[in-house]
Amino acid sequence: MSSVPDITIPPDLLPADGRFCSGPGKVRAEAVEALAKAAPTYLGTSHRQAPVQFMVSRLRNGLAEMLALPDGYEIMLGNGGTTAFWDALTFGVIDRKSLHLSFGEFSSKFATAAAAAPFLDDPVVVSSDPGTHPALVADASVDAYAYPHNETSTGVSAPVIRPTGVSAEDALVLVDATSAAGGLRFDPNNADVYYFAPQKGLASDGGLWIAAVSPPAIERIERLAASDRWVPASLDLKIALDNSRKDQTYNTPALATIFLAVSQVEWINANGGLEWAASRCDRSAGTIYLWAEARDFTTPYVANPDERSHVVATIDFDEAIDAKVVSAVLRNNGIVDTDSYRKLGRNQLRIALFPAIEPSDIEAITKSIDYVVEHV
Repeated sequence: MSSVPDITIPPDLLPADGRFCSGPGKVRAEAVEALAKAAPTYLGTSHRQAPVQFMVSRLRNGLAEMLALPDGYEIMLGNGGTTAFWDALTFGVIDRKSLHLSFGEFSSKFATAAAAAPFLDDPVVVSSDPGTHPALVADASVDAYAYPHNETSTGVSAPVIRPTGVSAEDALVLVDATSAAGGLRFDPNNADVYYFAPQKGLASDGGLWIAAVSPPAIERIERLAASDRWVPASLDLKIALDNSRKDQTYNTPALATIFLAVSQVEWINANGGLEWAASRCDRSAGTIYLWAEARDFTTPYVANPDERSHVVATIDFDEAIDAKVVSAVLRNNGIVDTDSYRKLGRNQLRIALFPAIEPSDIEAITKSIDYVVEHV
């Protein structure tokens, strides 16, 4: 990276809030204030007692409302985040063989976990170049299809669909919604396990996994738990399901994480639900992609507009402009975490568009970037 010039962005061009990280994402100030107010009777209390169980109940019920879950679907949760949940799915949901769409850092990690499991057949891995996503095609040899709703590393979104001609009785559909939940529309009938962590669109902290599971997925979890397959207790989805039905987790969760997630989910529901939140992200996406297309020094990294994420935008810069320098100048002016995903290695900025981020702040960051580029 070139040396960072001393550039001061005029205050009238700056966003009101400078947090644009793709994870952990911005936490609304109102949620933090509410947590501080509740702290004396909530933080430092047992997760087996009513105050915390009630908060978990609010989270489960709020998510069921926000996601418009069909009858029979349940919200379950446990500690460890999405990375731990990939291992839990490998132990407790994939029966024999899975198919994975791999088109970025995070979708490839689940495929790697499944490939390493000695009790499973080698998975089918369908890949495409970063910046695109492959098609989901039926394969009679598999009992689970896995792919992300939104690939956080590249800013590519894929539709939540079942393979043509495949029912949940044939194979389960496992959708990683870690950066999509609460910001992207989907039909929950097309997913049997729609799972995520709350540190992105749910404007909370990490360390927790949450999953919306269908009746066929619950049946699979219970059947595999009753088999002779060994599963560590911390990754046992039957234990997690039983505890979730009691509005608790198997071991102690981060209470602040649960509280902040409840605050975000109830804020979304009070304003109109997922449609409202997704529309808010649509506005932010429209602003940043139109801006990138209108400049001669930027281009949306994802070429196909239909595949561009509305919760994480990746913008390529002309090689004459060092995006790392731009990001560093932005940071010096209080606009933080716009760096490209480290392993992608492109000359680009990655900017979160999560529901907690004001669309007006997305407009402001584009003006701030224009100012920086002009003065660099």
